[in-house]
Amino acid sequence: MALAAVVVALPVLGDHVGVPLLLAAAFVGGVAPDADLLASHRKTLHYPVGFSALSGVSLGAFLLTSSPGLLVLTVAVGGAALHSVSDVLGGSAEREPWNPVTENGVYNHALGRWHRPRRYVRYSGAPEDFLVCLAFAAVAISAGATPAAADTALVGLVAFAGLYSLCRKRLAAIGATLDRLIPRRLRAVVPAVRVTETETDGTTVDIRFGR
Repeated sequence: MALAAVVVALPVLGDHVGVPLLLAAAFVGGVAPDADLLASHRKTLHYPVGFSALSGVSLGAFLLTSSPGLLVLTVAVGGAALHSVSDVLGGSAEREPWNPVTENGVYNHALGRWHRPRRYVRYSGAPEDFLVCLAFAAVAISAGATPAAADTALVGLVAFAGLYSLCRKRLAAIGATLDRLIPRRLRAVVPAVRVTETETDGTTVDIRFGR
């Protein structure tokens, strides 16, 4: 979504900053919140209010100064805000959101509570999730404002999203199978992944070596 939004705005934004830098800022900002998979997912790095406010402030500062750096910051933070806000439209933040046991959509630090998931997209990797990805990628590619390399990368991302959707409900079984195939002598260097869930902190992925 962040990439598509930037591509649509490129006729205006491209006069201030190079296209590759704007696309990179949108991509990094758009995926950055999910780095909290290694902490408390949709809580530690998801700031629907904070990112939205910061992007608004940086946009205002850019309009006053025309600073290219502020525009890049606005795009990156705006991508993170779009990610954080849109997560509430999906499923809950848990290991098997297709069998929900929590109402943790995304955490609002300003209010100190979780927003409930609306489940318009039932879960990450659901068929409709892939269709959303496909639709926004089509917008970005069909705009004709991106270089060929960016379009190729988008096609690759769509292919990855399709594979993820096909495997989403089987990820735990696939991981267990791969774990059994690891030779004993390599287990000390191959990380073990454990997923824990709590009502207050959501889902946390714990990666440990030396098992």
